[in-house]
Amino acid sequence: MDILKVARPALVSDLSDVPVPSIDAPRAQALVERCPRHAETPLTELTSLAADANIAQLWVKDERDRMGLGSFKALGAAYVIACDKEQGAYSGRTYVAASAGNHGLSVAAGAQAFGAASVIYLADSVPESFAARLREHGAEVRRAGATYEDSMAAAHRAAEENGWALLSDSSWPGYFERPHRLMEGYLVLMAEAIRQMPTPPTHFFLQAGVGGLAGACAALARQAWGDQPTIIVVEPDAAPALFGSIQNGAPVESSGPVSAMGRLDCKMPSLIALKGLARDADAYTLISEQEGEAGAEAMRAAGMATTPSGAAGIAALLSMSDAQKAELGLDSNSVVLTVLSEGPES
Repeated sequence: MDILKVARPALVSDLSDVPVPSIDAPRAQALVERCPRHAETPLTELTSLAADANIAQLWVKDERDRMGLGSFKALGAAYVIACDKEQGAYSGRTYVAASAGNHGLSVAAGAQAFGAASVIYLADSVPESFAARLREHGAEVRRAGATYEDSMAAAHRAAEENGWALLSDSSWPGYFERPHRLMEGYLVLMAEAIRQMPTPPTHFFLQAGVGGLAGACAALARQAWGDQPTIIVVEPDAAPALFGSIQNGAPVESSGPVSAMGRLDCKMPSLIALKGLARDADAYTLISEQEGEAGAEAMRAAGMATTPSGAAGIAALLSMSDAQKAELGLDSNSVVLTVLSEGPES
């Protein structure tokens, strides 16, 4: 495991035109609460794993059944489409996206719910079982390339060629409005966690692919709890997009093999998330494939089945050496918050 501890805010160049993550949780909550499938997800204390990690408390925000879609992503793209409907800007629209997993389900379900169409591009490595789930929600599924980045490029081309609405969970120069709103949807889960926590955490572990979840949650955590929590961003060592960008002081594309942590296997960070986390996060850590699987196994043993992606925050905590814990101020008095971001593969 690698740890990059930084002075906050970290200096990252070339982000002056990039917006910071929204902290308008009331707006997101008001719209999401209109959804018939909306329900607050639980916050669960895991005493056995806290003992294994030699900390006082471990709290897990359980997103495995968010709106029946199986992950926190249900709060993202569907929220953007709901906002479009509210503004009268979605009639007859086709939304197109690339997905490595749950983002595509949110696009498909949101489009279906509001009478729009969706086209989802998948890399060849995404299982056919997931493509079938997308089709169940009315999406047209297209395969494009070996990696998520290949499918993203194909979705971008399709949007330009057909006049479709590109709905990505990442952001890049010139593409900020929709991903900024999408991240705003994630504030719903963080606002719930803030209400549910009996005391503020001392440490907050947040897994990241492009960084949308981590950036949104970290921003609202700072608003609610100030400087108290040490915020740690967790990525696969095969895809150190945020770690590498912070380390280099500018956005960089990472390189590495395909990771089993597929939802986190993103080689370029979202610029909105990067700007927010450069301000809000205290440390970045990389976990191996074996550590990711060990985290998922620990959660299965605790009765909370998930994937290595979903358990990445827990995996990082459980994998740390005593020296690494000391570096981050983790000890027997620490109260840790994590997000269980998705359920097991179907």
